Amino acid sequence: MITTVLAFLLTLGILVVIHEYGHYRVAVACGVKVLRFSVGFGRVLWRRQSSPDATEFVVCALPLGGYVRMLDEREAPVGPGQLEQAFNRKTLWQRAAIVSAGPLANLGLAVLLYAAAHWIGVQEPKALIGPPAAGSLAERAGLSAGDWVRALAVGSANGAGEGEGEWRDLRSLTDLRWEVTQAALNGQNLQLQVSDRDGRGTRTVNIDLAGVDAREVDAALSQRIGLGSPWREPVLGEVKAGGPAAVAGLQRGDRVLSLDDQPVADAQHIVERVRASVRDGQPVAQRWLVERDGRTLAVMVTPRVVSEGGKTFGRVEAVPGQPPVMQTVQHGVFEGLQHGVVRTWEISVLTVKMLGRMLIGEASLKNLSGPLTIADYAGQSVNQGLAYYLGFLALVSVSLGVLNLLPLPMLDGGHLMYYIFEGVTGRPVSDLWLARLQRGGIAVLLMMMSVALFNDVARLLGLH
Repeated sequence: MITTVLAFLLTLGILVVIHEYGHYRVAVACGVKVLRFSVGFGRVLWRRQSSPDATEFVVCALPLGGYVRMLDEREAPVGPGQLEQAFNRKTLWQRAAIVSAGPLANLGLAVLLYAAAHWIGVQEPKALIGPPAAGSLAERAGLSAGDWVRALAVGSANGAGEGEGEWRDLRSLTDLRWEVTQAALNGQNLQLQVSDRDGRGTRTVNIDLAGVDAREVDAALSQRIGLGSPWREPVLGEVKAGGPAAVAGLQRGDRVLSLDDQPVADAQHIVERVRASVRDGQPVAQRWLVERDGRTLAVMVTPRVVSEGGKTFGRVEAVPGQPPVMQTVQHGVFEGLQHGVVRTWEISVLTVKMLGRMLIGEASLKNLSGPLTIADYAGQSVNQGLAYYLGFLALVSVSLGVLNLLPLPMLDGGHLMYYIFEGVTGRPVSDLWLARLQRGGIAVLLMMMSVALFNDVARLLGLH
């Protein structure tokens, strides 16, 4: 819990400082006097000002944002000697540059963070797929547990499209999921270059994603397509003493060949069949065929009945397989920067598309996340290592940059919208309309924050 809170505060602190520093740096470059640079709101905890005429830097008690306060005649009287330093006296392009500098700083930070994560190297699961869900597109295309997806090509939207796209090598299952998500959102088809897990027997598989329901971009989307879970070797891990597996004689390192004469190709098969070994609330004994030290043994295992969340299922109290096969994904200096630019652009476009789809009802509002989800993911990424945390920080930085560029009053994008109007008409937005738009913007932001917080609580309670 402490790690999660500290990681969340560190994440907010870094992103707010970079965002506000973007505004501050460009304002100073344009000759605007910056009165205060604040991280957080409310009571001042720390303050530094080198001279009475210099910028006041403060850290406040509520760390949920920040601001840069500039000299402006619309907020307070400005002396004749400082009029040239007032924000409202600057040219249109200078004001637009100052306002856009914050979101652009977040996007620039994301590029560097993605690059740094891949300079360090990230451990990601190899693109060995687990068993596709029954009836999924992957299963119908002929994919099976343990298939290694080596490369991918994207076809045109709603087309048969063999050979339309350029083949791209896949470094990991994470790359595969990302490409699948984007193709599903665009209604495109995929060609996969597949071999067995040892690299033999290469073949091409076609998956048409045009009819996939992509309203929710989450792990369930990849699962519905059949490319969500990594392949795990069906070799037992820890066997709990006194549990059903140990009582039946199963041991750590046993390779599971079949359950009730049905072949087992993946650890997920073990999980599914053990959970389904309960009928009318009573356990059903299963015949396990395992390989141990070169010998094949048949073992009868009676699972323990467990009830959770109103569901009843079986459990044998043994780790059902080995961890996924992992590999290090690492880039050189220039390749890492290129990857950072491409990934930042792709996620920015994806974010805008999803927001647009939510606005017209084509995507679920469940995709909105708030501070509780961010805090949870921050804690998880910190526990996984520096490279993972940098990748998470980059993702949130992109989201913050894109969100602030939305044409909503109260956001930087709203101010840019006013400047576009001023540039086209030659006059600023009237005070009356400014007040109306501000009230509307506050209402929209409060609604978005309420939905995001509701989604956070629902996820914590297991309702989503």
